Amino acid sequence: MNDEAKSNCPTGTGGEPEATNSTVPMWLFALLLTLLFLDGVYFDHHSGWFSAEVYNPYVSAEQLELYQPKSGAAAAAAQGKKLFETYCGICHGVDGLGKPNMAPPLAGSEWVIAGGFHRLAQIPLRGLNGPLQVEGKDWNQPMAPMGAGLTDAQLAAVLTYIRSSWGNKASAVSADDVKAIRAEATGHPAITGAQLKDMPE
Repeated sequence: MNDEAKSNCPTGTGGEPEATNSTVPMWLFALLLTLLFLDGVYFDHHSGWFSAEVYNPYVSAEQLELYQPKSGAAAAAAQGKKLFETYCGICHGVDGLGKPNMAPPLAGSEWVIAGGFHRLAQIPLRGLNGPLQVEGKDWNQPMAPMGAGLTDAQLAAVLTYIRSSWGNKASAVSADDVKAIRAEATGHPAITGAQLKDMPE
């Protein structure tokens, strides 16, 4: 080793290389902190950040079941429930118990659980005027033809839902059933309670 190389090589007492103290450049710490900050920002914007909505969105198996894809009768029932709550639940209550001075109950109503559904379907298709007795109580609030704007399949789903919910156990209504009743009801004014009572099922 030449004299110049020896002079640049730190040595201890035994001629071995000796470790020296040196500081880490501050810019390296600044770069590390900046990268950690940017990583945190990215994680915050692109992850659930342990949100309960992401990691624990359901509180029970029953609630999870509500969000599962449905088909057949289950799909029709789910559609009927949704349409009922949108168009009918405001007045009749989502529980089907009705609201005082607004709309009669549908749960247990003789008009809902009748052997047929001809008279029941007339009400949402034509609307209702005049007094009507439901479960021994008189109601006299008019109802607009809320079902006239629904398709045959949609109205059938709503009627089926009404006839099979809140303890009601009556037969389903098909889109073809509604189509036939709609053809008969079209062009007629709102039906009265007396007319409804005299109408055959």
